Amino acid sequence: MAPRGGQFSQASLAEALAAVCAAAGLDPTGARLLRCTNNAVFQLAGQQVVVRIVASNALAHRADKVVRVATWLAEHEVPAVRLLSGIVQPVRAGRYLATVWETASAGGRRQRGRDLAKLLRRLHELPEPAFRLPVWEPLDDVRRRIGEADGLAGADLAFLLNRCDEVSRRLADVEFDRPRVLLHGDAHLGNLIPTSAGPVLCDFDSASIGPPEWDLTPLAVGVVRFGEPAGRYREFVRTYGLDVTRSPLFGVLREVRELKLITSVLPILSSRPEVRPELFRRLTDVRRGDTSARWARYT
Repeated sequence: MAPRGGQFSQASLAEALAAVCAAAGLDPTGARLLRCTNNAVFQLAGQQVVVRIVASNALAHRADKVVRVATWLAEHEVPAVRLLSGIVQPVRAGRYLATVWETASAGGRRQRGRDLAKLLRRLHELPEPAFRLPVWEPLDDVRRRIGEADGLAGADLAFLLNRCDEVSRRLADVEFDRPRVLLHGDAHLGNLIPTSAGPVLCDFDSASIGPPEWDLTPLAVGVVRFGEPAGRYREFVRTYGLDVTRSPLFGVLREVRELKLITSVLPILSSRPEVRPELFRRLTDVRRGDTSARWARYT
């Protein structure tokens, strides 16, 4: 698993990649780090392979689920990234845990709202898997990240915990009318990869069984918080057939989504100080009830 505190320094990143590649029979030489938030994601050099190393001890339990979901999607021919065959997954290498994937072939046009909507409809129409999946508990990972926060003042942690309690109470009063489905759980355009064969889904860390409205929420929030083009969301709505922003459920779903957006970097805060200004901007906006302020993506 990740180093203590969920942190990944440059040295520990190299150590983790070397260990995972040794266990999987891969060559880490020249690998390129693509991103590092909840996972450290590497593209291996000269190999059509992506290595995804768990960067948060509190969320390591999700790796086995990711493997089961990815296998299930492949069996049902859903356009999604595929696990690298021929190795036991997830890969365990000492204290590190990872999944290893085939690189999605580059190419194709830029992702559009309708692309995401089509894939979500296909996902939501699947039968419920025979294997056990967690029931949707969207604040569970938020609380885990707060518990593993590294380098955040006590007052900020207390605010986030209180906010979780408030939102949790409101969420408990919500009644969802639609049947439960297999949720992607983090369904935004950044988790849609354009390929020459068409767009494919990636990142199944948050998969669960729950209300389909949740998968419609990230893009709607992205329009307000990140300035995603409103036309993309309108196209998404036309294709999927439901506008979650018109639902009385949307207010609390948005609050849950924003808590996730704020807390995603907490376990790596000390090793990624460059994200601190954006984190505190988001905290300030939520504290003062500013629901229209624009945020920047964590990089």
